[in-house]
Amino acid sequence: MNPYAFRRYIVSAIFVFSFLIYIIKLFYLQIIDDSYKYSAENNSRRFVTQYPARGLILDRKGKLIVDNMVAYDLMVTPNQVKAFDTTELCNILQITPEYVAENIQAAHDYSVYKPSLFLKQISGKTYAVLQEKLYKYPGFFVQTRTLRNYERKIAAHLLGYVGEVDEKLVQNNAYYKGGDYIGISGMEKSYEAVLRGKKGVNIYLVDVHNRVKGSFQNGKFDTAAVVGSNLVTTIDADLQEYGEYLMQKMRGSVVAIEPATGEILAMVSMPNYDPSLLVGRIRSSNYKILEHDSLKPLFFRPVMANYPPGSTFKVINGIIGMKEGVLFANTTYSCHGGYNYGGPKMVGCHNHSSPLNLPGAVQNSCNTYFCYAFRSIIDNPKYTSINDSYNAWRNYVMSMGYGRKLNTDIPNELNGNVPSSEYYDRFFGVGRWKSSTIISLAIGQAELGITPLQMANMVAAIANRGYYYTPHIVKKIEGQDGIDPRFLEKHVTPFDTSIYNVIIKGMEGAVNGPGSGTALRVKLPDIIQCGKTGTAQNPHGENHSVFIAFAPKDNPKIAIMAYIENAGYGATWAAPVASLMIEKYLKDTISRPELVKSVLSFKQPRYKSKR
Repeated sequence: MNPYAFRRYIVSAIFVFSFLIYIIKLFYLQIIDDSYKYSAENNSRRFVTQYPARGLILDRKGKLIVDNMVAYDLMVTPNQVKAFDTTELCNILQITPEYVAENIQAAHDYSVYKPSLFLKQISGKTYAVLQEKLYKYPGFFVQTRTLRNYERKIAAHLLGYVGEVDEKLVQNNAYYKGGDYIGISGMEKSYEAVLRGKKGVNIYLVDVHNRVKGSFQNGKFDTAAVVGSNLVTTIDADLQEYGEYLMQKMRGSVVAIEPATGEILAMVSMPNYDPSLLVGRIRSSNYKILEHDSLKPLFFRPVMANYPPGSTFKVINGIIGMKEGVLFANTTYSCHGGYNYGGPKMVGCHNHSSPLNLPGAVQNSCNTYFCYAFRSIIDNPKYTSINDSYNAWRNYVMSMGYGRKLNTDIPNELNGNVPSSEYYDRFFGVGRWKSSTIISLAIGQAELGITPLQMANMVAAIANRGYYYTPHIVKKIEGQDGIDPRFLEKHVTPFDTSIYNVIIKGMEGAVNGPGSGTALRVKLPDIIQCGKTGTAQNPHGENHSVFIAFAPKDNPKIAIMAYIENAGYGATWAAPVASLMIEKYLKDTISRPELVKSVLSFKQPRYKSKR
């Protein structure tokens, strides 16, 4: 080959190769590598997320409980930041130079091109000063947000609170990014998807001084934020507020339910806290204070506390005994101060007339009667072993909603505990336990652990004479037809209406007489309340005061339970609280100021905490 021709080929190949490299590089820069694109876009455009206002929360009558207030977040885009007067910025925002350096570095580590949160929830006064001087701080801009505002300082546990998303959630859920807010507890958590709305974005053109010069392409690519849906809750705000007023010096719970629907009318957890304490920049510091408070104000007792139900549990044993055919309305037992179940071992009882039939035993809360009733259930000869009879008893108990989650729409609901026969086999040994071994279950003691919500639900089932609806806290979601179908499903218990009527007769007598009754103190002349007192034993101090009730007797509108920790007798404290709330709900007035005065005189005894 001609050497000149060969050189021509070589030179041509070099030029072609160089051209291909150039083309490939251009392709990479323009198509593959988007860093220059991001840099150019971020230098001329500002993408500002439009955060929607969260949906409002209202009570069952349409009264506003939770709305929103405006707050301002200062954002920073690291690659746009230029040298600025740190001292001036610190003076405006009341922050330290160290804070500035740390947060700019954190934003840089997250993304050079994307905006990050620099300082959240700036007050309106501070924002007014900052806005006039923002042009001095390239890379910084303000983003409007909303924070929760509480019209009434009630139901803190039930409403829940809103906080920032964590890194794990950001990684697992594409909707959220760092600095976003999310419902952390209560209905804010349960209904986050409908309360949060939908974020939008506005794209602005900015000049070299980071000043907005207008919308990008006249807003063609902007998207509007969609405001969150409003929630109409089942809660009666006035009743909730009154319950918290009555319980202000107490520890414990009150849960009220509308029996016909399962709608929760009130859910009091005491001690409580002002929900506004967990809003804004003060949330973290206040949360730590509340978390370390010895009274445990963050503990949501209605769904998380496992209590012995005490004598309120006698109504369930009465119902089961009749279902099993070992107990009838006219079955009588004599009481001589207690039930002896072996040598000196005795379940004591208080003074009352004797003998009693079943309604009379409920009315007077006779321990002896229900020990005999429980023994007849467990020793029923139709079962071949104690495990079989006990498991049958346990299944009946759980059919009333005890010992398992009710599948409500309140987060962190616990199961409670109705011990299994396997538990007793492990504890005592197989074949080494009998009805007398577990006799405390007859009066709602031993290993039973029942949540207040479960107790209130059980009362609703009795009020309905045999069925209940899953308790829930939302009545309506704006823009949606109906509520979750699971709250419309009727749960029918395995007991006949006639059985409930026998128990209800006894509960009516407990409050209204004639003659004796454990809750005559709270009798109302124009409303027939059906109730059952309980005094639950507590090895760590004073006994717990318990009361369950519903009213009116016919076509009941409210089922309620009150559980006052370490307060003593059920008739003394829990019964007045529940009865006053019944009157408040049904009549919207109180006719017994002396009873209110008595309740408000409560003094919490000192005790060693069980937790």
